[in-house]
Amino acid sequence: MRSLLKRFTEGSKAAAPEQPSLGDIVSGYSIEVMPRTAAKVEDFRALLPKGTRVYIAHIEGTPIEDMVATAKRISGEGYPVMPHFPARIIDSAAVLEDWIKRYQGEAGVDQALLLGGGVSVPAGSFDNSMQMLETGLFDRYGFKRMHVAGHPEGNKDIDKDGSSKVVDEALQWKQKYSERTDAEMAIVTQFAFDAEPIIAWDRRLRAAGITLPIHLGIAGPAKLQTMLKFAVACGVGPSLKVLQKRAMDLTKLMLPYEPTEVLTDMSAYLATEKDSLIEQLHFFPLGGISASTDWANAQVDGKPAE
Repeated sequence: MRSLLKRFTEGSKAAAPEQPSLGDIVSGYSIEVMPRTAAKVEDFRALLPKGTRVYIAHIEGTPIEDMVATAKRISGEGYPVMPHFPARIIDSAAVLEDWIKRYQGEAGVDQALLLGGGVSVPAGSFDNSMQMLETGLFDRYGFKRMHVAGHPEGNKDIDKDGSSKVVDEALQWKQKYSERTDAEMAIVTQFAFDAEPIIAWDRRLRAAGITLPIHLGIAGPAKLQTMLKFAVACGVGPSLKVLQKRAMDLTKLMLPYEPTEVLTDMSAYLATEKDSLIEQLHFFPLGGISASTDWANAQVDGKPAE
């Protein structure tokens, strides 16, 4: 796996790498949808570059039939699909196997994002993604890529004391698992609004021996009020102060949030941090799919978003 910096400077004769542009770091992004939001999109080919990975979020209460139908539809339009497998809403290993077989047989899916899921009481025996990996079902059915969740600012639902002990131990376990599976693995992160905790986390993971590539979660453009609501609901950590500061500025209060500042800071970091694990970006379209794709595609094309 190549870091973003290596991707941009590979083959360059320059003595020192130049700072990648926003278009450089946005290029190759992935994006997340839900069945009900995907249903509003007439044709994803009008929004997404060819080959864009599309994650399908599985919210508690969504029938598996709707998830599989959405995966089949988007896959049929030519995009690699990565559905969520939230451990705490899956009743048993038998249900997990049924989901895997449905996705594979009906939609040709061979990728999965495994995560704990945002419910407090598990529906069955699964409480975390590691337990699902331990079943061996994804390897048995030949899944080629498996992603797991990462939390640059910690996760208070997991580490209730505010530390990162449990999530750090989990990543160590997933690192070891990646070394015994044939599937490609990566860490997909919760979104953050400040580069500082992301950079510190990237460095800390490397110091701990983690080599899994990072797909950095970024919130796409949205109204500030919408962004604040999602940030609180999703447990965003100290970087929430970036939004709170913006809300205090009357000149910016009515303007939509865009991830320009955090990505500009990440560009500067990636220009010098040759060993960064950050491989690509993953967009959470909190302000709508088209708002995120319009903004992202405009960066790649080098044109201002309309």
